Amino acid sequence: MPKIEIHYKRVSADKTKYGEEAHSFNSLTQKEFESFNPSVLGLGDVSREGSYVQALAAFYDLEGFTDFCNQVDSHLVIPEFLQRFIDWLFRKLADAFKEGCDGNRVTIWGALPFYTKFLGDGILFLWDTTYCRHLVDMLNVIYILHEISEGYQADFLPNIKKHVSKPPQRLRCGVARGQIISVGDGSDYVGSCINIAARLQKLSQLTFAFSRRGLDISNEPDSKFLKQFVLRRVELRGIGSEELVYVKQNELRRLSPSERKLFRTL
Repeated sequence: MPKIEIHYKRVSADKTKYGEEAHSFNSLTQKEFESFNPSVLGLGDVSREGSYVQALAAFYDLEGFTDFCNQVDSHLVIPEFLQRFIDWLFRKLADAFKEGCDGNRVTIWGALPFYTKFLGDGILFLWDTTYCRHLVDMLNVIYILHEISEGYQADFLPNIKKHVSKPPQRLRCGVARGQIISVGDGSDYVGSCINIAARLQKLSQLTFAFSRRGLDISNEPDSKFLKQFVLRRVELRGIGSEELVYVKQNELRRLSPSERKLFRTL
């Protein structure tokens, strides 16, 4: 959503209404005042019938970003951190999906995300799964997302510590598949899979999890990557108490006994 530009002019208050001690008010022209309406959201005509997209939603979250922002003179470090982080994230994604280059054409593994949105302490990515011909294509997206989440600590974190203090220690990620619908002119999207992905990246102390819905990995036994995941039944706030979710077995083991009870076996 774009910034709402409002330019006020200070005018004296009506002393007959507010008394001799009255001071002044911010003021706008009538036209400027009336411009504060739903159009400032930048969504276009929200009454327009939305278009449906079969999607894979991924939500990255910077763990500890709030504490990072609360440090002394945070205005001096937040812009630099975000610039370096976002540059690193998009470069990693682009490089991971690049299959090759022939002249001025770049070939892509599957497809790049068609939509992204910065949400303060995280970033949402959406893939159109019609470009994924098989389940393995979607699992390849999940593999890349996982590698980037892991790479944050191994690659980005050691470098960013040379530039800022107390950076977020982990890049958590939740992934879910489902149907989404465009809002207005397609400047935003809503759908259960987006909500599920957002919930999964905050699931206990885990760094990576993805929903079982539409993503059956039981027939992919030879994948070293997928073998590290186990299926568990969890409660997701606002979604349901019986959600099936794939989580990393080694991360599950590191949880406290009380935390592990949240992940029920089938």
